[in-house]
Parts: sequence; C-alpha cells; structure tokens
Amino acid sequence: MESARLSALGRDTRASRLIILLLSVGFAALLVAAATAFYVQRQNETDARMVAHTLAVEASLGAFASATERMETARRGLILTQNAQFATIIEEAEANSRAQLATLEKLISDNPEQQMRVRTLRGHLDAYAEHYSKTLGLRGADRQSLIDSFSNDRGVLAVRASRAVVESMLADEFALLREREERQHRTQRLFTTTLIATGILLLVVAAATLLLVRRNLVDLRSSRMELRRLNEGLEELVDARTGELQRANAEIQRFAYIVSHDLRSPLVNVMGFTAELETARKSIAGYLEKGESEGWQAPDAATRLAIEEDLPESIGFIRTSTQKMDRLINAILNLSRQGRRTLAPETLDLGGVVRAIVGSLQHRIDETGTVVTVEELPVVVNDRVAVEQILSNLVENALKYLQPGRAGTISVTGGTDLGRAWVSVTDNGRGIEPRDHERVFDLFRRSGVQDQQGEGIGLAHARALAYRLGGNIEIQSELGVGSTFRLILPLVWQSGEEDD
Repeated sequence: MESARLSALGRDTRASRLIILLLSVGFAALLVAAATAFYVQRQNETDARMVAHTLAVEASLGAFASATERMETARRGLILTQNAQFATIIEEAEANSRAQLATLEKLISDNPEQQMRVRTLRGHLDAYAEHYSKTLGLRGADRQSLIDSFSNDRGVLAVRASRAVVESMLADEFALLREREERQHRTQRLFTTTLIATGILLLVVAAATLLLVRRNLVDLRSSRMELRRLNEGLEELVDARTGELQRANAEIQRFAYIVSHDLRSPLVNVMGFTAELETARKSIAGYLEKGESEGWQAPDAATRLAIEEDLPESIGFIRTSTQKMDRLINAILNLSRQGRRTLAPETLDLGGVVRAIVGSLQHRIDETGTVVTVEELPVVVNDRVAVEQILSNLVENALKYLQPGRAGTISVTGGTDLGRAWVSVTDNGRGIEPRDHERVFDLFRRSGVQDQQGEGIGLAHARALAYRLGGNIEIQSELGVGSTFRLILPLVWQSGEEDD
C-alpha cells in the first residue's frame, strides 16, 4: 500500500498549502468587504452632507425669491392705496431678502460662480431699495405717471432680473443635486456589487475548503480501512497460499493416479488386440495345416475375414493406442522436465510478450477473421519461458475454441492490485459449462465437443506453471457466450513463492 505523509490539515503538504491559501483568500475577501463598507459609509455621509447643502441652498434661494416677490407686491399695494401697512411689509420683506442673501453667501462660499450671482442679487436688491425710496413720496401727476408705466418701472425690472438670477442658480443647484444623487447611487451599487462578489467568493472558498477537507478525510478513512483490510486479510492470504500448496500436492496425487490408471487403458487395448491377433494367427495356422494334409484350397469365409478385416483392424488399433501412449508419456516427461527446470526471473513487459504471441498466430487469426486487441499490460519480474508458455496456451485456446458461425473477438487486458499483476484473456467463443470450470485444469480432461486436436494437458500444465511462479489461473465462463481466463502473478517473483 502506498504510504502517505499526513499533515495537520490535509493528506500531504500540497493539500495543506492549498487549504491555507483558500482560507487566506477568504480572510482577504472579508477584509476587502470591510474596507469597502467603510469607504461606502464615509462616501454616503459625504454625499448626504452635500445633498443637504444643496437642498439648503435651494431653500434659501426660494425664500429669497419669495421675499422679493412679496416686497414687490407690497410696493404695488402701497402705490395704489397709499396704505402705510404696505410700507411695513416692504421693510420686513427687504430685511428677509437681505438675511437670505447673507445665508446664501455662507452656503456657497466654495462656489465662486454662485458667489458672483449672489453679489448680482445684492446689487439688484440695492437698486430696488434705492428706486423704492425715490418713488415713496410721489403724488399727483408723478404718481399717476408711475402707475401708467409700471411695467417698465425700474423696481419691476430689478425684481425680474433677480428672478432670472435665482432661476439660473436653482438650475445649477438642481444639476449639482442630480450629480450628487447619481454619485450616491454609484456608491450604493459599488457596495452591493462588492457585497455580492464577496459573498460568492466566500461561498466558493468555503465549498472548495470543505471539499478538500472532505477528500482528505475520505482518503484518510480509506487508508485506514485499507490498512485494516490488509491486516485482516493477512491470515486469509496465508490460508490461500496454504491452499495453493495443497492444490499443488493434490495435483501431484492426481498425476500419480493418472500414471497408475489412465495410462493403463492403452496398454489394455494393446493386450486385447494382441489376443485378437493371436486368434487370427491360429486360424491361419490351422488353415495352413489343413491345406498341407488335404491339398491347397482357397481360404474359407472365416479365414478370409480374419486375414482381410480382423487382422488389419487389430493392427490399426494397436498403432493408434501406442501413438497415444507415446504422446501421453512425452507430455508427462515434458511436465516433469518443466517442474525440474530452474526458473530465471527477468523484467518482462507482458504487453510485449502477448503481442509477440499474437504475431506468431497472425496467419490463423487472419484465416478465421478474428479481431484480437491487446491493451496496456503491467511489467513483472518472472521467468520468461514459463510466462510465455502460460499466455501462449491461453491465447491459442481462445483462438482454437471459437464459436462456429460467429465473428471471433479476443481481448487481452491487465492491471495490478495489492502487489500482484493480472492478465485476462477474454473471448466470445463456445464457453464452458459451470460443472467443468475446474475439471478443464485436470490432466487429460477436456470439455465440450472434441473436434480439436489435443490431449487435455495444456491448461493443467499452464496452471501448474502458474502455481510454480507464485500465481494462479482463474476462470469465468458461460456456455455459448465466451470465457475469461485470468492469470495472476506477483509483480516481483521471489524464490520462496515457488509452489513445487
């Protein structure tokens, strides 16, 4: 199992640094949000003061305009009625107008353009007051002339001029008010945008941090579970290795049984048909004796049958049985030699080994139209000859036992698991019945239709070699669907793993 250095926050230093970085980003985002909130608050206070200032200027201008209008209205009443109360109103309105101008001078002290207009208003007010004092005592024809030409009166013109100046000042103040309100809105939008962006960033940082912490916790939990599983499986592994040794011993016992039982069958045939030959020989001998005593005659039917059929048939059975015995004995000798051969482990690219085997079978692959795919396979340290024999047997069997009438496909895949390599040879051939899954690994045992050459030795030999290499061969097969033979080997063969 791959060991990993655990740190305080994560499975390794890189994960810890990433978590710290994310937390730092989140803290920085909070600082930015706080600074933005402080800036927006200060800006809002400034904008609020400016808006209040503008509103105060507008109010003062309105009060000044109202006072001048009131003053002019009272002057007209005085001219028309000569009522002394209008004079009092004029004096109060003039005083109010001058008070508003004084207030305006203070409010617009930072605006030179508006200051010039205030001075203009003061000039108009002074001109109006001077003209009022001159016309205050008019009587008779002079008074009537003033009334007749009142629309062009200097006082009226001064009021109109003041009204125009006030309107221009109000227009500027309205523009300033709109500008300051727009700035308030921009500041508010900036605050809202910053708040939303900070919230999203914090959510992302929190999610990423939680994901990393969760992944590290899962990795830690998985490592602990794997360690626990390995510890718990150690005894099972010892039991499995013991079972493999027991299977090897059982294989030896089956081999002894085969030598003492199955190899006797051809000998029985030889002995039986030898007796037939002896009987036929006696028939011929008797015929010859009879011919000598009675003179030569053509063979009778029984003699002719013995000569033309029984004798050749018996000889043929003897030849077949002796040939089979010769093949079996040679196979047993080969197994014996392989068992005694010293293994020479070397680095093997199993992908290269399988591709070389496929290349040697390419002619037959092309003839059958079979599609063979070889995926990436692991690299092991083991005996080349034994591994080549095992894989060659598995690939050849997959090619040999294809399903007639169906396009053949053979796939060779592999990988590693818990320090062991595996290679699977999968085909879509005839398949094997479940009851024969283990029997096919017995010597001289075959399954299904026997329409291919063979003595039932290949898989038995392959599994025996796999045992000796510290591995095993497993089978998964379904009749009529296909088979998968899985070779399992240690990544690095050790002499203590030899099962012989």
